[in-house]
Amino acid sequence: MDADLVGIFIFVIVLTAIIGGVINGVVQKILDYKREKRTAGGSPALASAQNDRMALIEDRLQVLERIATDPEARRGADLASEIEQLRLEQETTA
Repeated sequence: MDADLVGIFIFVIVLTAIIGGVINGVVQKILDYKREKRTAGGSPALASAQNDRMALIEDRLQVLERIATDPEARRGADLASEIEQLRLEQETTA
């Protein structure tokens, strides 16, 4: 190969690597900014309230799972009273 072609080839490869690195840095900064904006947007009190709400929803889901998988579950009014009893149990343990 000609020495000039090798020089041009190396220049193109180096230039491509530099441009790729710059583009990668810019994209990473944008993603970091969006991630920080999303997580820092709420206050600690809001995050705590959301965690409490999520825990409450998980507890209710567990109650519903117990009702749905209980082989001796009854229908109608018995089911409504069982739901109410489980809700009262959750309130007393919370």
